[in-house]
Amino acid sequence: MDPEFSLTVDGREVAFDDDGSTLLDLLRERLGITSVKDGCSPQGQCGCCTVLVDGQPRVSCVTPARRVAGRNITTLDGLPESEQRAWADAFCSTGGSQCGFCTPGIVVRLAGLRASGETDRERAARALHAHLCRCTGWQTILEAWDAYGTGAWTGDPVLAARRAELEGGVPQAVGPDVVLGRGGFAADTAPDDHLVAVPDGSGGFGIGETVAEARVAAGKVQGRRTTVPARPPLDLPPGDWAATLRTSWVEPAYLETDAAWCVPGGEPSSPLANGGAFGGKSRSSAPTEARSLADEHGRPVLMLYAREDTVRLGPKRPPVAGGVDADGRGVLRVARTSGIDAAVARVAPGLVVEEVDIAGPPTSVDLRAAGWAEAVALLAAARGEVGTVIAPDGGTATAQVDADGIRITVGCGDPLDETVLRSYCVGAAHMAWSWVTSESLVVDDEGTVQDLTVRSFDVVRATETPSIEVVIEPDDSEPCNGSDAVFAAVAAATWLNRGAPESWPTAT
Repeated sequence: MDPEFSLTVDGREVAFDDDGSTLLDLLRERLGITSVKDGCSPQGQCGCCTVLVDGQPRVSCVTPARRVAGRNITTLDGLPESEQRAWADAFCSTGGSQCGFCTPGIVVRLAGLRASGETDRERAARALHAHLCRCTGWQTILEAWDAYGTGAWTGDPVLAARRAELEGGVPQAVGPDVVLGRGGFAADTAPDDHLVAVPDGSGGFGIGETVAEARVAAGKVQGRRTTVPARPPLDLPPGDWAATLRTSWVEPAYLETDAAWCVPGGEPSSPLANGGAFGGKSRSSAPTEARSLADEHGRPVLMLYAREDTVRLGPKRPPVAGGVDADGRGVLRVARTSGIDAAVARVAPGLVVEEVDIAGPPTSVDLRAAGWAEAVALLAAARGEVGTVIAPDGGTATAQVDADGIRITVGCGDPLDETVLRSYCVGAAHMAWSWVTSESLVVDDEGTVQDLTVRSFDVVRATETPSIEVVIEPDDSEPCNGSDAVFAAVAAATWLNRGAPESWPTAT
């Protein structure tokens, strides 16, 4: 078939058959430009696939390639090398990138904004409404906007990576290449001759030569957001309590969906190539599925979950319903989750854990501070103050939340790299604030998740996030995780600031 249309990509004119591909498919699968990421395709809601079309930002996953025929497409790779480096230095210097999956799309949007002559920070914050970043909490990204062009990153990548691993729980690189999308993600590193597999929703998989073919074979239909309101699924235990709490289902909302590739007879790649899931993918089945299908088909296979697959199949924070008296004794009912009783006992030995079987998605104790953060909040509400939170691994934090913002102190041994530590603490504070005030997921009576789009997770946006101040306590002892203690402390302080209403999220 003769080429049907042409366009200019990063300064090079290219021609393609009109096969109905999206611009994202064309860029990643036909041209091999992997800085353009797929975090929600085809929802057009996470911003990871953002490119510039004639200088204007556009999400490529919902843009038919044919629609931009004859136009100039600029990806992160097409920005001048000096500009790429300046953005990478700015993000590294402020901690504006952690796992790095969402960062290329954000950089492209901010670069387009700068090119238009815009310098206002508030305008940049509004532009971030088109994106989701689960790691950084927005503030450090906006600090990177301010820091653009002010100098090179001077951090030590070894110490930075050590701190990132302590905070994220898995090995993680830190440096300019991560900002530029080169974190080694599974979907970017699969062998050239690989097949693609995606779940079909009934226990099988759609297989294809491309992502688009595999999704067609799996019968994928775009997920939607329900209009039914979310509600906490568990009833409170009976008792005369000083404080009570009921939480809803929530989505971890990590940006890189589960992915792993394997060659026949080989070992699968990790779905956590550069962190970014805070426990959400620690038990992902993608590697096992990739290995099995590679052996079956005799070719390398990339197992790639769509956003809806990650929401339906991925683990959720177990909902709780609990009550506690003024002495710290009480009952915490929780969706049955292996290890949750031990997690709660580490910080609240006076709470009796009652595990309850309820219909719903899988749960996991691996998610950030699952169970024990809720216990910390309950105890704080009963006392009327948060105090110093001591995490199970030794990190400590205090938090104050009021009309002026969020103020945190954190102690976690040798900081190693204060910029990275601060970034994780800012991100943890945003995650806690967003969880308590805004986030919920609708799960019907049969246990099926009904909210399947990125926007339905209700993650608080950049312009809605309070200012966050972090004070790192000086210490030369053995380093440990600090951001989990920050997460628990900010969650408790946020709830108290809202008057400690019985149910989360508090905004409903």
